[in-house]
Amino acid sequence: MELKKLEYKLTVCKVANITDVDTSKDFYFIGKTDEEISLVCKTEDTPQNTTERDDGWRGFRIQGLLDFSLIGILSKISAILAENSIGIFAISTFNTDYILVKAENFEKALKVLSDAGYDIV
Repeated sequence: MELKKLEYKLTVCKVANITDVDTSKDFYFIGKTDEEISLVCKTEDTPQNTTERDDGWRGFRIQGLLDFSLIGILSKISAILAENSIGIFAISTFNTDYILVKAENFEKALKVLSDAGYDIV
């Protein structure tokens, strides 16, 4: 399986109002529930008035379109990272999954996944 590195720094944050998010940007993920509005975006695109934010994330995506019948892809990756004491923030979209790790763990994460047989591009 092929994992593609995202070449930019990411921020995970909460916003009070969805209109604070610049949806013209090329990379962002919004999750809205009855309790919060979460946003993952490039650090330089983070809105000014976040209610909470956590900078210093890097990420990669699982390449290709993942069929909904595929089972265990994210759990295998997260298990490998957990065994190496690397926490994750996972995002699932219709097409694929994204795995974020803190920047200080990024190279280690790529190495342990490569050692486990994943192709890193």
